[in-house]
Amino acid sequence: MASGSALIFDEEMTRYKLLWTDPVCEIEVPERLTVSYEALKTLGVAQRCTQVPVRQATEQEILLAHSEEYLEAVKQTPKMTVEELKAFSKKYNDVYFHQNIYRCAKLAVGATLQLVDSVMKTEVRNGMALVRPPGHHSQRSAANGFCVFNNVAIAALYAKKSYGLNRVLIVDWDVHHGQGVQYCFEEDPSVLYFSWHRYENQTFWPNLPESDYTSVGKGKGSGFNINLPWNKVGMTNSDYLAAFFHVLLPAAYEFDPELVLVSAGFDSAIGDPEGEMCASPEIFAHLTQLLMPLAAGKMCLVLEGGYNLTCLAQSVCQTVQTLLGDPAPQLSGLGAACESALESIQNVRNAQSSHWSCFKHVEAHSETSTKRPRLDEENGATKEAPETNTEKKTRAIVWPEPLARTSASVRTVIAPPPGVEVSLPEGCQRLEDVSQSTTKEVQSIRNKHFQGVTDQNILQPLGNVISVLDQMMSKEVCNGCVVVCDSSVSVRCAFQHALIGLAERVMVVFIGDENIPVITNDGKVFLVQIRTEETEEECVNRLSLCLREGESFTAGFMQAVLGLILPLAYEFNPGLVLGVVGESGVKTHLAPIWGHLTCLLQGVAQGRTLALLQGYDKDLMEVTVAALSGAPVPPLGVLGAPKPEDVQMIEKQRRRLQKHWGLLRCTVSES
Repeated sequence: MASGSALIFDEEMTRYKLLWTDPVCEIEVPERLTVSYEALKTLGVAQRCTQVPVRQATEQEILLAHSEEYLEAVKQTPKMTVEELKAFSKKYNDVYFHQNIYRCAKLAVGATLQLVDSVMKTEVRNGMALVRPPGHHSQRSAANGFCVFNNVAIAALYAKKSYGLNRVLIVDWDVHHGQGVQYCFEEDPSVLYFSWHRYENQTFWPNLPESDYTSVGKGKGSGFNINLPWNKVGMTNSDYLAAFFHVLLPAAYEFDPELVLVSAGFDSAIGDPEGEMCASPEIFAHLTQLLMPLAAGKMCLVLEGGYNLTCLAQSVCQTVQTLLGDPAPQLSGLGAACESALESIQNVRNAQSSHWSCFKHVEAHSETSTKRPRLDEENGATKEAPETNTEKKTRAIVWPEPLARTSASVRTVIAPPPGVEVSLPEGCQRLEDVSQSTTKEVQSIRNKHFQGVTDQNILQPLGNVISVLDQMMSKEVCNGCVVVCDSSVSVRCAFQHALIGLAERVMVVFIGDENIPVITNDGKVFLVQIRTEETEEECVNRLSLCLREGESFTAGFMQAVLGLILPLAYEFNPGLVLGVVGESGVKTHLAPIWGHLTCLLQGVAQGRTLALLQGYDKDLMEVTVAALSGAPVPPLGVLGAPKPEDVQMIEKQRRRLQKHWGLLRCTVSES
């Protein structure tokens, strides 16, 4: 099994710069790479990564995405004078050339392909390439937007050719639309391209109508191009998470990629002069975490934009720390996406509803907005809306430096039944014997909350539960997994002990038909229960879902996870997650999807999760431990359509709860 994260950097890619005055291009500077790498070294992050050497891409590799004529033209730039370089640059849009840029561009592509090789050969689990020049704007025969060769597009084509991949996901979170990637794959159903970008009704660069949500791909590639336009600045963490929960992740899970490539542009972060957005550097830790369960963890991030050097360095560090498995920082103050973001999310879901099963139900519940660009009646030119005071303020906004992210000495501790041997992934160890003080604490909780329980088979594992929670409280371990005999009693014991000192709020995610005796109306506990029997709930801190087994169980389960459970978990912001599998009629298909749910929930509560499994099930135990320890979880396969009755039930619960939990909202009418 692959382990470790690759980091690719070569100082040679800093050795070109703008040689003349150009207000548009002056923000693309060599320091973009050096500050990012130095920040990683200062935090000790670079030293924990696997250093992969850089190589130059071959001409054959570059020609995977570019024409021979364009390549030959770029090859002449090392011999040009400054005036010739300036004239050559003017042939293209918002780009500059330098005598060393051809070499750097070949290194940028080569570094990206080295990363793909390292991940696909399982030498590492994932990684990031700090490269320059960026790539996602460059087209088959044209440089564009600081980009010479399209690093990520070449990487996708290279991965398909070299490793026989049938499905590659490209996630572009740069604040500009990567039109070069879109053009390369818009007729290709083997590559799903998702891009969010500042658009402002076509008034923001690159000012293309094909950057709007209506561009979904062509021919066989219809539906495999997903554009989510931001039509105002100032987008926040909540807006970005809503886009992932309600657009990207449902489509990505249905697509089931074999490799995830990320065009990692950090001009979408707070303080950037290009993006003018308000999402904090910490959000990139969470975006990375949410993508990690896909493709069995095979993920390659490649630097694109990012022009505020402080925020760029912070965002890069947040991203790489997550790749390494450090617990994601807590995000506070989350709520509903803004109305403009909801409008875009709603429009994308409508435009994609005929292409993806996960969106087929939205047409009956949503109306596409009629807001369009304001056009000058005389010449048809798009008018740019006057800048508001709020938008002006984003230029001078300040933000707190991200808090240090520390890892416990042991990531995961497990307590299987006595005598059962379990293979332990890296960073995982078996729980030692329970102390006498822990035994006394169990007795105290029993006397207070469930005196009638006398069965030692039920009471004995409670010592393990308390012991793991105490180690989490002292930060000796991050999370744990305990096999118990009675899930109902174990849950009650766990959250009562946790509320004493570990967490002010606990989220319980329970799969099973038992009645869980927890009080949720005081706001300290949120209970999610997935069961085979229908029940009515009115409390805003309870979610009960009835999912029945069958061919589409996995699709329905994941639709509930992405559209309901994850948004609720992030907004509730617990200090501890209790993930529980009790007696349930859905165990047949449970292990893989339980692994994905557990992995996705690692983004909340700083990874503090206690998994309680009723009875020993080898597959369930192994996938739980893998998810908790950061090891890859098995792919779910290409998902089909969920049952209509499951979709109806999920939507009913979402509409019930979205009045109180805003991150559930995905249409303007719900705002």
